Amino acid sequence: MKLLVVCSGNKNLINSFISEQVSSLRQLNVSVQYFFIRGKGVFGYLKNMRELLKFIKRYDIELIHAHYGLSGLLAAIQRKIPVVITFHGSDINQKSTRHFSKLASKLSKYNIVVEKSFIGKIKLRKNYSILPCGVDLSVFKTVSKHEARSALNINESEKIILFSSSFNNPVKNYPLAKEAADKIPGAKLVELAGYSREQVNLLMNAADILLMTSFNEGSPQVVKEALACNLPVVSTPVGDVPELLKGVNACRIVSYNSSEIASAIQQIISPPTRSDGNIKITSYDNRVIAKRLIKIYQSVLIKQNA
Repeated sequence: MKLLVVCSGNKNLINSFISEQVSSLRQLNVSVQYFFIRGKGVFGYLKNMRELLKFIKRYDIELIHAHYGLSGLLAAIQRKIPVVITFHGSDINQKSTRHFSKLASKLSKYNIVVEKSFIGKIKLRKNYSILPCGVDLSVFKTVSKHEARSALNINESEKIILFSSSFNNPVKNYPLAKEAADKIPGAKLVELAGYSREQVNLLMNAADILLMTSFNEGSPQVVKEALACNLPVVSTPVGDVPELLKGVNACRIVSYNSSEIASAIQQIISPPTRSDGNIKITSYDNRVIAKRLIKIYQSVLIKQNA
């Protein structure tokens, strides 16, 4: 199988959940090439069509897997090669891109959503699956808090609340997180930005809790990675987070109320405890997800060649 992964190349780096998925596919002997889109907005994306067609021909591509709606729209406009699209969240949650995602879903052969509410938002009727991105469990795993804090030079007595993203991302709702953290004496709110994957793993093992106050999400990787590290999670009810945290110890779903959030955190970190999330997260192992993807690819190709 000769697969082409189509995704944005505007930031000169690949989203880790895409690159890790590709790595898992390659380990299962799928031949994968990347096509990186340059340009912004729907017209900027569509300007890549000529290069995409050349790439398809050059590498004798059999199937395309596009990530996000605009990438999917570019890929699906050409009608020679079947297209699978994964919709991740911002492409559906943001009204400015949702209608393009909906159009792309009509043109593709198969659609993947990472969270079930997306099915209704773009009105999928058939040929779709709910399939969140997986986690690299060779990277995200439990380490003793003492070892992790020692490696990161964090004092043993500090109360570390790990924020789910960078402070300047408006969707992540940092002001609410800060308001809640300020109600907890001695707590330090740490921004999750600028770290390597290995450093993130250490930070999740060193922290006392992960806090997510987002306005919307799809299937956030940060929550799944925290579960793999047995880091307790307090989150607003966004995306598939309620499902991810269901039945997991030392985790809470909260409203957008800073006092409620602060209270939930206090209950979990006084005294500090760990979750049992790594038991649940095994079904999200990248290798498991890759095998499910291959079955989807094979079914699409069988129909295409029938």
